[in-house]
Amino acid sequence: MNRILKSALSGTIIALTLAGAATDAGAQQYRRQGSTVFITPNGEILDYVPSGTGYARDRSGNRVLVDGYGNIVATEARARGYYPPPPSRDNYSRDAYNNDPYYAEEQQYGSTRYQERGAVTGAIPREASIDRQPLDQPYPQGQDDYASIDPYQPEPQATQPQAPSEPVISLKNKSKSEIVALQVFLDRAGVSPGAIDGHMGANVTKAIYAYEQMTGEKLDPNNTDAILEQLRMSGGLPVVSYTITQSDAAGPYVAEIPEDYAHKAQLTSLAFTSTTEALAERFHMDEAFLKELNPGADFTLPGTIIKVVNPGETKSGSVARIIADKGKKQVLAYDNSGALIAAYPASIGSNDTPSPSGTVTVERVAFNPGYTYNPKINFQQGANDKILNIPPGPNGPVGTVWMALSKPTYGIHGTPEPSKIGRTQSHGCIRLTNWDATELAKMVKPGVTVEFVD
Repeated sequence: MNRILKSALSGTIIALTLAGAATDAGAQQYRRQGSTVFITPNGEILDYVPSGTGYARDRSGNRVLVDGYGNIVATEARARGYYPPPPSRDNYSRDAYNNDPYYAEEQQYGSTRYQERGAVTGAIPREASIDRQPLDQPYPQGQDDYASIDPYQPEPQATQPQAPSEPVISLKNKSKSEIVALQVFLDRAGVSPGAIDGHMGANVTKAIYAYEQMTGEKLDPNNTDAILEQLRMSGGLPVVSYTITQSDAAGPYVAEIPEDYAHKAQLTSLAFTSTTEALAERFHMDEAFLKELNPGADFTLPGTIIKVVNPGETKSGSVARIIADKGKKQVLAYDNSGALIAAYPASIGSNDTPSPSGTVTVERVAFNPGYTYNPKINFQQGANDKILNIPPGPNGPVGTVWMALSKPTYGIHGTPEPSKIGRTQSHGCIRLTNWDATELAKMVKPGVTVEFVD
């Protein structure tokens, strides 16, 4: 394929490529140290030392990496038992898939940076202390509906991963910009990779297999030339320029989203907190990646030109059946003929509060829903012991959409934290990114079946 397109792609985000190379170099240096490794709070191996971190001791005396705010980034542990043998080119081990690092053999497989980053939990006490279009477009009727579900729950650190049904997919010496191109290609095809961040991980792997199921065609993620050619024919380069408008800068935004539900209930809206958060969601991006792509940019100033992902048009169709795959953490949507028309990474249930089994149906769809907190049927949040009506907004507990299921209190919905989708667990419901949940909701109607599979 023509090299001009590939050069154009690299030119638009050359700073990211250089940053990625520096990160990979750090990962190599760290891997060669001693017999210990650092494990992130969600159980993954941290194979590079992030900038801005330092060493400390937790309350148990373990050496930990902490960021500038005192949050624990990773805890030191013995390497034995954490580093399995590197996977071969043709036969990838199940352990490698479940742990989700992409091991390097003399740089044969490119970056070894860990990819599926979960929530960083805990801290070191300190001495001093969506849719594939803008989410501000009008939604269908039903804006006053309230959902009643359990909110986000971090994935337990010590869980037994399930065996994958497909082998892990590895990339060969691919830059961050090339991985972005792959993620955008999948997003445009209707097989969502989740929040686009330039990292190869389980969400991307799942999307690749879904693409092959949907189209019947084998996708070679290492063939960047072919991917760029497909992008050229389906909307252009994966990264484009965007000018921040007066509307973007104006919001409305809220100063912060409080943790306490009683404080949430006092707000008039759980809107975005910043221009970067709003734009990242509009363009299906990880917010940190948007900032990385535009170093030094003033996102609050109208007229500022920035680089954003070009995700393409909204997927359309009529969904007749949904499969919620608990093991894969993925939602698959089928039409009346049984053809796969969309796939989304998802957070589905947990060990403590598992999702239902068997088949249920969609009972109603509410866009921009509020959230009803009821401690008698949900959970105990702080000291709140009364029913609270929490206002709607993309930062609400259920995000921008709620699809109620026939099993009471369960539903398919959005999230205020899109970068955690597929990497965390929920309280039994099906959690998608706001843009994926909104897209799916516009393709379903009451009566659509939802089958939970293990």
